[in-house]
Amino acid sequence: MSSPPIRQLALQGAAAILVLSLAWPYYGLHGEAMPWRETSLAIGGAALLFATLSRQPWWWRVIHAGFMPLVWYTQSLAIDPGWFLLAAILLLLVYRGALTGQVPLYLSNKQTVQALAELLAERGASRFLDLGAGLGSTTVPLADALPDSHFTGVENAPLTWLVGRLLSVGRPNIRWRWDDLWQENLSDYDVVYAFLSPAPMPRLWEKVRAEMKPGSLFISNSFPVPGVVPAQVIEVACTPPRPLYCYPL
Repeated sequence: MSSPPIRQLALQGAAAILVLSLAWPYYGLHGEAMPWRETSLAIGGAALLFATLSRQPWWWRVIHAGFMPLVWYTQSLAIDPGWFLLAAILLLLVYRGALTGQVPLYLSNKQTVQALAELLAERGASRFLDLGAGLGSTTVPLADALPDSHFTGVENAPLTWLVGRLLSVGRPNIRWRWDDLWQENLSDYDVVYAFLSPAPMPRLWEKVRAEMKPGSLFISNSFPVPGVVPAQVIEVACTPPRPLYCYPL
């Protein structure tokens, strides 16, 4: 099965092929120049239709509808290509997880950190793992609040890892790692926390069940494990709602 990014590119490609296969012969026979603005809008409409028929999430439908019109508009601005290369590099450095694992950069808020701190305090000294730790917005304040516990953050986007590494300096109870979350051995931890996306949750749950020890706890921010009823749901007082789904092993 092709990867999700490849499937999305294939959908855009199908929309472009459909529209261009109709537009090119028509305007060619009439000896007219291709109206690229209208053509880009037609491709966007076809991509939206395909995304809807294939039951894509709403945000993918918006992306597909706007992608080609934005390409046309950006091309009309005659921006130096070097800026696009720089933007692509920066996006890769920050949002690598979104490209490779459908995991965008989410930052835990202060209310969530407080709820986690209270939960960890009830358990006593723990070994805590943050999968996809981002900038350290969870790991760093928890390490300050609970000096008797040990915290590990795993992040695979270079720039966000670097920021988190700098923020964790001077905190001996933090281990900050640049690595793939799928390579981390979960058996080394009492509590594993994830704020990812719906896409990796089934696979992550399989890993949790295979590796985490009895008595340990898996916590997912915002995204429940499909088909599994959590033992506890902590409703964090924040906007938008960010419930914590707790799954004891």
